[in-house]
Amino acid sequence: MPGIEAYGAYIPLTRLPLSLIAGRPSKEGGPEKAVADYDEDAITMAVTAAVDCLTGVARDTVDAVYFASTTYPLAEKQGAALIAKALDLRRDVATQDHAGSLRAGTAALESAIHAVSAGARGKVLVVASDCRMGAPRGALEGKLGDGAVAFLVSDAPVARFEAASAIADELQDVWRSDGERFTHTWEDRFAIQEGYTPNLVGALQGLFEKTGRGADAFAKAALFAPDARSLGGVVRKVGFKPAQVQDPLFGKLGNTGTPFALMLFAHALESAQAGERLVVASYGDGAHALSFEVTDAIAKLPARRGMTWHLERRRALKSYDTYLKARKLDPKEWESGMDLGLSATIRLRERDADIAFLAARCQNCGQLHFPKQRVCTKCFEKDKWEPFRLSDKQGKLLAYTFDYFFPAAEPPTIMVMTEVEGCRVQVQMANIRPGSVALDLPVEYVFRKIHDAGGKPNYFWKASPISQI
Repeated sequence: MPGIEAYGAYIPLTRLPLSLIAGRPSKEGGPEKAVADYDEDAITMAVTAAVDCLTGVARDTVDAVYFASTTYPLAEKQGAALIAKALDLRRDVATQDHAGSLRAGTAALESAIHAVSAGARGKVLVVASDCRMGAPRGALEGKLGDGAVAFLVSDAPVARFEAASAIADELQDVWRSDGERFTHTWEDRFAIQEGYTPNLVGALQGLFEKTGRGADAFAKAALFAPDARSLGGVVRKVGFKPAQVQDPLFGKLGNTGTPFALMLFAHALESAQAGERLVVASYGDGAHALSFEVTDAIAKLPARRGMTWHLERRRALKSYDTYLKARKLDPKEWESGMDLGLSATIRLRERDADIAFLAARCQNCGQLHFPKQRVCTKCFEKDKWEPFRLSDKQGKLLAYTFDYFFPAAEPPTIMVMTEVEGCRVQVQMANIRPGSVALDLPVEYVFRKIHDAGGKPNYFWKASPISQI
């Protein structure tokens, strides 16, 4: 089985003391985070990490570049192609961008491993890099950091891939909308209890089941974590001992997002011994865990800068204003995007209905209800339900009204009552104008955006006439 042939990393030289964020003087030796300088971004850091990774490797042997980032500055231009050019790789190198989730880094790594395993590629360079920002002096600013990591995947690994386990979970806990510079988060307790802890624990336990090994089989665990307390909760639940957990570098690096868990993994490889097993787990809209076994080739790997060299090389900023100027942050921008919109707690509670469009079917009489309620209106049985998917069903229009107050590009918004599988569902209508609306019109359901709030889109289902699809 293929795995990691080489690795490299990059941490910016500049550090922002967290005391400056709090408005206090800088104190040498205090907690800090790594911040990209004024002329650095996700691409420049990615290239530097890749150069470190390719130490001693003939560049014409690289067949593909996979780039993972949530902060690549261009929306319609491939970052991997730019990185390949900067590295002077072959013109026929295959390139891919992975984005949209903090799990993009581990997803790109596993994709590369399977591509090599299938024989489609010989060597794949995987690079993950992020330059994340929280609003100045906001709750996230002190937690987020900047950095990059790179891995070369091939059939001659120093760390052989064993297995992977993933969980997908739609949750509005951490996000950044298109065009925004600052990352947002919902209330910390919600994000940890409903998202981070159960998902990371689930992915790790799934990995243990696949490998047939428990937590004690791994020498080091490189785990994504928002803070020390949350990390400790996961560690206890899955059975890792503190000595097994790779230092998360709180107060030194900051959570770098997409490359974060992989940077910790690269740090673990710097001291790994042949025969040891390592696990890396990322988080974001679910979780993703991968296990590796270190091979004898680790002893022959050429020296590289890696994580240790960059951690020791640092320059602390003397003022908070210097940081703001380097990031080109206008104080007026701080006020933008502070409305968080729809409650993430409510969104989680109702996501089966809102996102999956699941009705509740009474287990006693079979009557459907949408949304789910406590008592069946047909047989009066209480709390005996099973989910029933409506998204792939067809219905008909029972009643309608035209709403000229709800915001719409072409008023009015058409509100309708539909019947589907004997269940009545009130929704908006799509793909039709008022003159074509009629009772008993056959409809199906389409997933659409309902509105924007808090700088992010909110989704639900609409009825659409079957005859016009």
